[in-house]
Amino acid sequence: MFMPVLSGLVVSVDALFIGLSLGLQKRCKFMYLAIINILLFGLCMLGFLAAERIYDLISFDADLIVGLSFIALGLWCIIQYFAFEYIKRRKGGTKESASLKSIILVGLVMSTEAMLITMGITFIFLPGSAVLIPITVALAHFGYSAFSFYLARTKHVKRFAAGVSHVISGLALIIYGLMAIFVEFVI
Repeated sequence: MFMPVLSGLVVSVDALFIGLSLGLQKRCKFMYLAIINILLFGLCMLGFLAAERIYDLISFDADLIVGLSFIALGLWCIIQYFAFEYIKRRKGGTKESASLKSIILVGLVMSTEAMLITMGITFIFLPGSAVLIPITVALAHFGYSAFSFYLARTKHVKRFAAGVSHVISGLALIIYGLMAIFVEFVI
């Protein structure tokens, strides 16, 4: 049971950088982050329940699906950020502008990504996975994002480039995807 919980904590590190990027946006309030994480918890539970049912339908190694999904999700996070920034600059937007629509989009992406993380960890550790997986993923996402949201509001972190947080978040997902494919999780 130790490895699924540890995996939930490790892959939730991307929430640290998502919270940081939300905290750097002046328009985003902590209440938005709390609402995002409530939705995230619900989707984690849904992902856990769906993974148990889907696992029996998969005829080949689930680690391959999980790994490739995380690699694709990490690449998507990185490419999506730079594409969004490029479009925003072409339209004359500033780096400080953040609409409520973009905050909602980040919340939906973060929640969907947490659901996929829950499903991936469940696939890797089935049979024998427990409800601690979605709880760990959801609480780790909330803890990491709330902590970094708070840090972003201090004077020391405001100089941190938002693009770096998206790249690191995407790289964390890619690394976990590679681990899912190539590393055998046994303790």
